[in-house]
Amino acid sequence: MLYPKDMEEKGFSYRSRIVDSTLRRKLKGKGAVLIEGPKWCGKTTTAEQFARSILSVDDPATVDANRILSEIDPEKLLDGEQPRLLDEWQVAPKLWDAVRHHVDHHKGQGQFILTGSSVPADISETIHSGTGRFSWLVMRPMTLFESGDSTGDVSLASLFESGQVSGCSDLNIDRLAFLVCRGGWPESIDMDEDVALDQAFDYIDAVIRTDMSRVDGVGRDPQKVRMLLRSYARNQGSQISQAFLSAEISSDDRAGVSEETVSEYLKALRKLHVVEDMGAWNPNLRSKTAVRTSDTRYFVDPSLAAASLRIGPKDLINDLNTFGFFFEALVIRDLRVYAESLDGDVYHYRDNMNNECDAVIHLRDGRYALLEVKLGGSTLVNEGAEALKKVLRRIDTDRMGTPAFMAVVTGTDRYAYRRDDGVLVVPIGALKNRSRLSMRNDSRRPAPFGRDRSGHHCPIASLTCLTKSSLNPSNSPRPLMTHSTENPSEVRKDLSESSSSPAMSLLAWSPATIMNGTVTTSRHFAWFIRRTVSSKDGNPSTVVTNTLPIPALQSFICSSQYVALA
Repeated sequence: MLYPKDMEEKGFSYRSRIVDSTLRRKLKGKGAVLIEGPKWCGKTTTAEQFARSILSVDDPATVDANRILSEIDPEKLLDGEQPRLLDEWQVAPKLWDAVRHHVDHHKGQGQFILTGSSVPADISETIHSGTGRFSWLVMRPMTLFESGDSTGDVSLASLFESGQVSGCSDLNIDRLAFLVCRGGWPESIDMDEDVALDQAFDYIDAVIRTDMSRVDGVGRDPQKVRMLLRSYARNQGSQISQAFLSAEISSDDRAGVSEETVSEYLKALRKLHVVEDMGAWNPNLRSKTAVRTSDTRYFVDPSLAAASLRIGPKDLINDLNTFGFFFEALVIRDLRVYAESLDGDVYHYRDNMNNECDAVIHLRDGRYALLEVKLGGSTLVNEGAEALKKVLRRIDTDRMGTPAFMAVVTGTDRYAYRRDDGVLVVPIGALKNRSRLSMRNDSRRPAPFGRDRSGHHCPIASLTCLTKSSLNPSNSPRPLMTHSTENPSEVRKDLSESSSSPAMSLLAWSPATIMNGTVTTSRHFAWFIRRTVSSKDGNPSTVVTNTLPIPALQSFICSSQYVALA
């Protein structure tokens, strides 16, 4: 089957997405795959990695001709090597039935990929639902793992399998506030921070000025759109009604905004994939407690909420209560992506006794997990754990089974661990979806010490020794040796025979972990470093360093006179 193309020769390095494996699988099962999601989230770029020919339906040079041709001879537009990508297909809605007809009469899987940032303005222009011919795929902005901001130490899949947890996050409160406001827009990942923060503001401005009227050809008041977005952002993470939104907006607008107008505007925002509400979970309960079924309000990315309110990272840090709601939205975004890759969905739970659970992940095979989201700190973690245990007491576990795990997902806590009561504490900066998944982000940033270039802790000793010294006139890293093994004795033996740096050589490695900024013995890798120095009498002597604070280890790696490990 197809694999993403290597585009290095074009000066572009594709960042692998979690959805890649899902798209590959769906192309094996259906004649056409439709990728839906917000603009700028990477749909076209991802589809291009699998496509062998491309039609940009909305290309300004050909868009009018594409519309006309889609009505009189659509097969002309479908002609090309397969899989053929029809980008922004909704511009010419009749392509839908043309693709369905083509798939019916040309048997085979993986013939077409369709991408769109909105649904067609007039869905009546499509005759057939596509059932049996199409597979649907939702794509969202990048998760923290995809953008390289999560270490990926903790796998959601492994939590469902064993409930065991271990790992750490590199995020602090300042970085987390920035990530909320930057969002998961692929183009912003490698931009300067001030430029990256502009992207969500530009996105919201485009929605207000043009997209809301272009999505279905209905003119809408930009000021009312802006007020609705602001109200939605203020109330994200809650189950507010359309009547509440109408009343809140009307209090700021003398003309008032009716509930019908709010409903119609929200419908357009959903077509644009700007907002994505979360449904309620309705489990079997021990009593007749009523479960509230209202959806929870969320933007597709927390940066859009921040941009709607015209706030930035410093505003969040100065208002930790608001920060908590925005952080929850970021976690929900990531959990949706991780869960869907495991054939699961994310819901919320709340009953009339005010027992509440921020997120319930329910897999297709019936397993489920209960999660609370807290910014961090022992007090909030304790509150989250107690809330989870209250919800569990309401569930009829004889019929539903016990949850695979219960967890408090945190933002600023560094370590993942299991509490004495069995509740897990998992930093979002350590989470990913599957154990074996790695993101190909290697060309974008150097690997942190003790991790591979995807940010994962190295499971084996895979070493490249580099040196900068007077023996290397260019003063650039020069490879001495590369070795991969699971046997530490082989590493020591080979290094002792081949290391020749006059400044330093790698002596050995030992299992270690990071606690309070210092490398100590445990499961991660620490490096024993042999440094040759000159003593007072001028004779060389050897100093062996085997436990160093992390900053010192990083300085060893960055220093021009030391051997670096890549």
